[in-house]
Amino acid sequence: MAEIYELSDRVSVLRDGEYVGMLERDGLSAEALVKMMVGRDLSGFYKKEHAAYDPGAVVMRVRDMADGKRVKPCSFDLHAGEVLGIAGLVGAGRTELARLIFAADSRTSGSLEVAGKAITDLRNPTDAIRAGVVYLTEDRKAQGLFLDMSVRDNINVCACVPDAHAGGVLDRGRGAQRAIEAIRSLSIRVASGKVNVGALSGGNQQKVLLARLLEVKPHVLILDEPTRGVDIGSKSEIYRIINELAKAGVGIVVISSELPEIIGTCDRVLIMREGELVAEVGGASGQEISQERIIDLATGSENAAAAAAHGARDTFDHPIQQQ
Repeated sequence: MAEIYELSDRVSVLRDGEYVGMLERDGLSAEALVKMMVGRDLSGFYKKEHAAYDPGAVVMRVRDMADGKRVKPCSFDLHAGEVLGIAGLVGAGRTELARLIFAADSRTSGSLEVAGKAITDLRNPTDAIRAGVVYLTEDRKAQGLFLDMSVRDNINVCACVPDAHAGGVLDRGRGAQRAIEAIRSLSIRVASGKVNVGALSGGNQQKVLLARLLEVKPHVLILDEPTRGVDIGSKSEIYRIINELAKAGVGIVVISSELPEIIGTCDRVLIMREGELVAEVGGASGQEISQERIIDLATGSENAAAAAAHGARDTFDHPIQQQ
């Protein structure tokens, strides 16, 4: 998008396969362009219509999660219906922390409690999924989707066992119906569930991966760079899905390098720096979620150190007492 603003003399906009209009350089702005691409103005781009932050309903407790290398002991609570952001510079350890929670990587310490139940057998992602925790990877092509398989099969991967008859024979009719419902509810633009997922746009691929995870009916959804490499229309749809899931009581963790996305979608934001959770903004912290504050805290400036010393540090040093 930055290249469009910098290089273009005129911009023609297509939406859903139809020509919407054209903007000359003099009238080119983010607000005008987004309104044409999405069909509404920028003020409605991010949706945050779910219930206010409720510190009483904890859906996931993470304690002292560490890998002995990149991630130092990290503790936090996630509330039902909350969208919790994790922000920080590239290399701060955000993805590594998410993968430890999901048991995709080995941890040296840490415990997890989901929906009031301690997860004592967290050995691999299958255990995490059974506990109600799912993870959308930042690299959907290499680690998420089966690109040479159909949309329908990708959506049904996690539902294979429940769909199987005695003897392990799949109920393909049930799987086909599930795919139809997911395509409709997530607005996946595809001619048929039989189309290979590798033929779809990045935004539609991301929604297929989301559809697969949602079939598990999770308590916790961890989204790592949920809108990376997707068009602006699909971004809007993904934000709608996040909002609807939060309204339904799912606890959501959003990891993103796009600060407007973090600010626009999250109720509370944890700041990670050099493998540690160093501060919190929003929610019960009383600190405003702003780009300047997040950058200060993520880079370790003098302002960030003062803010952490004033009250943010206790949130991570004594999370149980804080709750």
